[in-house]
Amino acid sequence: MADLSAFPITRKWPARHPDRIQLYSLPTPNGVKASILLEETGLPYEAHLVNFDTNDQNSPEFLSLNPNNKIPAIIDPQGPGGAPLSLFESGAILLYLAEKSGRFLPHEAAARWQTIQWLMFQVSGVGPMFGQLGFFHKFAGKDWEDKRPRDRYVAETRRLLGVLNRHLESRAWIMGDDYTIADIAIFPMVNNLIGYYAARELTGYDEFAHVDRALQVFLQRPAVGRGLKIPARG
Repeated sequence: MADLSAFPITRKWPARHPDRIQLYSLPTPNGVKASILLEETGLPYEAHLVNFDTNDQNSPEFLSLNPNNKIPAIIDPQGPGGAPLSLFESGAILLYLAEKSGRFLPHEAAARWQTIQWLMFQVSGVGPMFGQLGFFHKFAGKDWEDKRPRDRYVAETRRLLGVLNRHLESRAWIMGDDYTIADIAIFPMVNNLIGYYAARELTGYDEFAHVDRALQVFLQRPAVGRGLKIPARG
């Protein structure tokens, strides 16, 4: 049995199954990227809820694993060379789990790098820009009388949706016929934009028919349906 006692986070979230990947997360668009991929791959894992309502993400135990106090984060008790490995940042976690499982990341070099390219597109563009739109449309920023900040992020969100829509016009998935970590990274963000952020009308989302077509197929995948609810909220 793996010994995870060297990781202080296990004092706050004890591992019932220390031989499994330990996932510390919350079912947000960033968090579910990891849980969806874990469900898709079938890698054994144990999920722990990091509750923002009780400020878990700023606890010393969580910060010992991710000093950037963001979810998700993982510990793999069987990391490279058989030694435990901890990781934070959702993009890095997706790459690691895809490589570990040998799935959802092409083996051929050019396709592999193109997949990573679209993963970076999500990490650097879609995630931050959609998040800022959410702040100014749904959260505290919505009360600001000056709508220029909101409109800036609406315009950038529409631009990014346009990039995706043109790319998906002749493709089933971001990488063509193959479903990859690029899709697992991008589509939870799109789903959240029109769902939780309620920005469908604001962004003119219905203009981006190819994005929505791919999103609907994504949401029909059983592993996606499960992963969107992991970890369960209390």
